[in-house]
Amino acid sequence: MWADNETSEDLLGFNVHADLLIDIINDESVLPITIGVFGDWGSGKSSVLQIVKEAFDKDDDKDSLCIYFNGWTFEGYDDAKAALLNSILKELEDNKKIPDAIKDTIKEKAKKLWKSIDWMRGAGMVMKNMALPAVTAYFTGGLSLVPFAIQKLSEWGNNPEIIIKKLQSDEGKEIFNSFIKEGKENDKNTTNAVAEFRKDFTELLDATNFKRLVVIIDDLDRCSPERIIENLEAIKLFLNVPKTAFVIGADPRIVKYAIEYKYKNNKEIEDDNNRIIIDYLEKLIQLPYSLPRLSESEVETYISMLICKKEIGDNKFKKVLDEFKKYRSTNKYSAFGLSNFEKILEADDFRKVKDNVITIPSLVPLITNSLYGNPRQIKRFLNTYTIRKRLAEVATLQNFNDAVLAKMMILEYSEPKLFKKVFEWQIIQDGVPKELTDIEALCKDKGIEDIILEIKESDFKEWNKPKIIKWFQIEPLLSGIDLRDYYWIARDKLENSITATSMIPPVVRALFNELLPDNMTSTVTKSLITEKFQPFNDIEKEAFFNLLSSNLKRNPQQKRLYDIFNTMIEGKVENTVCHYIETLKIISISDIEPAVATRLADFKSEPEIGDFLNDYFKDGKSKASKAFNLKK
Repeated sequence: MWADNETSEDLLGFNVHADLLIDIINDESVLPITIGVFGDWGSGKSSVLQIVKEAFDKDDDKDSLCIYFNGWTFEGYDDAKAALLNSILKELEDNKKIPDAIKDTIKEKAKKLWKSIDWMRGAGMVMKNMALPAVTAYFTGGLSLVPFAIQKLSEWGNNPEIIIKKLQSDEGKEIFNSFIKEGKENDKNTTNAVAEFRKDFTELLDATNFKRLVVIIDDLDRCSPERIIENLEAIKLFLNVPKTAFVIGADPRIVKYAIEYKYKNNKEIEDDNNRIIIDYLEKLIQLPYSLPRLSESEVETYISMLICKKEIGDNKFKKVLDEFKKYRSTNKYSAFGLSNFEKILEADDFRKVKDNVITIPSLVPLITNSLYGNPRQIKRFLNTYTIRKRLAEVATLQNFNDAVLAKMMILEYSEPKLFKKVFEWQIIQDGVPKELTDIEALCKDKGIEDIILEIKESDFKEWNKPKIIKWFQIEPLLSGIDLRDYYWIARDKLENSITATSMIPPVVRALFNELLPDNMTSTVTKSLITEKFQPFNDIEKEAFFNLLSSNLKRNPQQKRLYDIFNTMIEGKVENTVCHYIETLKIISISDIEPAVATRLADFKSEPEIGDFLNDYFKDGKSKASKAFNLKK
């Protein structure tokens, strides 16, 4: 099994990306800079950032201080902005690279900055329900509230409990509003807080004698929209502070969701929403750097290296990893696999690796295509593959072929609807579906385009995608194979495919949450599905359907969930009908509201779902059935 954690151990050949970022940051002429390391969920961003951190953490680099901040870890803090600033100051005070001789100087210069952070955290705790944006605006160039706040609060005495109680009262709200009013009137005569903060921080950084401060912010895309914005606003405090480099790892789509969320109630801004998002990101991030998806040779290398490490252990694997680094320095295009391992490993170790890797290379093109070159998805695929192999061994299944298992899992992962179709075929044919033999015959000795045309004219129209045709063509062929054992070990996944049990990508959860409001119009719903769902890759689309389906099964009376499904059917979104039908099969008709049934009646004549709905509501006894059948 392989842990789903970031690592500085480079099995992907991603050192080249880390080395580029390190080279840029080491160039003093480009500082200050904010770099966005962008990539999909699970694309390897965190591993690249770990490699960068490890490089700057080396004891012999006396010129650099690197601070790593995981935004998700601080999700539960009262003020994520203060948490980030707190981490930076704490590291500056206590880092082992700072000589003891200047530590007292550093702490003295940090005092004023600590006061600013304490104020922010306190303001956030007691006023977050009373126009918190106005309070935090003080620290990002907005209202100069602190002088007025201190004056008013001092009138209430020194007891914190009394002050908090007063702030939460109607009187507190009125006084808070007066803070804002006075702040606006006197803003021209007060010191700019941001400029002051940057000046104080610059002096602190100068006192450390570091040539560069590198702040790595990871897992930003796992945070809630509010937390993402708080972290971005904190970074804005440091813009143009000399000798700083902020490196942010995130899925850019999630960051855009958060910015949209920030401005969603501003009517003036909503009219030009896309321009605002672009401007916000361009002002914050000077250098966007997108990680590429893995190529076929990189996927083969990654899988081979993962299996090799698991089979021979960490100590012996160090030699393999060293040889891999040398190989990559001269050859960035070819796979590093069995032929290379044979030259490095002793015979017994090589045999163990070979026995586990041998079924994989022929399937690599399909794995690459189905998993979109995504390291996390590949790792999860291999973990499931390993568990099922073990289950087959424990259950002493006879004539079990690991290559057939891997091939069936690819279909399960990339085309769960077709995977279930094969299940239905084999269950009534003693495990050997004739249909697979027929389709394999259509796919034999012809070009992809010719095969697609033939399949479109056959009874197997839904199998006409190029990647499915390649799946049929690749060894091992499935004609005459008894599939019962393979479906037996996958039986826990037949109701919920592998992707259903995988973690939901943040970008999928963000869209789902955006679609949830009950008062959202049909027009807006259609627009979001067109603009945000349709660009998803197949894995993300499947994850969205699974999330929508699982929520509807748990909350069958939540009308909005049906509305989303209905809108997707009207938009002819691929695979919607099969997911909707599978979901409705689980839901009791008694849990369906009449209004939902009336809406579903609009699809009575739809070819794919109409027959199912007419049969589903045929009893005529429940309120939902009566409502469905009432509508002509």
